[in-house]
Amino acid sequence: MKIDDDVKADLQKRLRRIEGQVRGIQGMLGEDRECRDIVTQIAAVTKAMEQVGFKMLASGLTSCLQDPERAAADGYPIAEVERLFLKLS
Repeated sequence: MKIDDDVKADLQKRLRRIEGQVRGIQGMLGEDRECRDIVTQIAAVTKAMEQVGFKMLASGLTSCLQDPERAAADGYPIAEVERLFLKLS
C-alpha cells in the first residue's frame, strides 16, 4: 500500500512526539506522580497512536481506490484494507 510521502513525513513527526510522551510517562512513574495524571497521559498517547493508524490507512485507501487493480496485485485488495481499518476501530 503506497503511503504519500507528505503523509509519511507527518506520521514520522507524530510518532516522534508520541515517543517523547511515552518517555514523559516513564519519568512520571519514576517520580511517583499521581495516578490520574499518568492515566491522562496514557490516554493521550493511545489517542495519538489511533490517529497515526487512521491517517496512514486513509492515505493508503486513497491510493487503493485510485488504482484498485494495482492495490490488489500488491496484496491490498479493498477487502484487506477494510479488514485493516476495522482492526483499528
